[in-house]
Amino acid sequence: MPDLARFAHRFRFLRLLRASLALGALYDAVFAGLMVAAPGRLGEWFEVPLPPRFFLWLLAVVLLMLAGFYLLAAKDPRRYSGNIAVAIVGRLAGAVALGLAAGLHDLAGLWGAAAADAGFALAHFVLWRPLR
Repeated sequence: MPDLARFAHRFRFLRLLRASLALGALYDAVFAGLMVAAPGRLGEWFEVPLPPRFFLWLLAVVLLMLAGFYLLAAKDPRRYSGNIAVAIVGRLAGAVALGLAAGLHDLAGLWGAAAADAGFALAHFVLWRPLR
């Protein structure tokens, strides 16, 4: 029975990891869409000055690519485990960068995005670690 319980526990972590990765993909895809369709709204919500649209479009493309990598890992976490490691490190780096921008440049609207990136990094790490 302990083996069955351990298997069920690992399966639960796997399902939660896949869900967190899919949610990360959705999060990035939504931001990419907003960068293209409603950049002014983003500027208002986050209270930040926006770069020219061309740069937002490039960032949107990168975010959509990132969402694709997330979806690959969500579909098959074992095969794409490298994507998960990169996602954890990338989200942590994003949290630090956004936090530094918020603190050093008085852009308080970025604290929420920094917290979201840190939350994704923590969730991915906590859910992935037992599966390794």
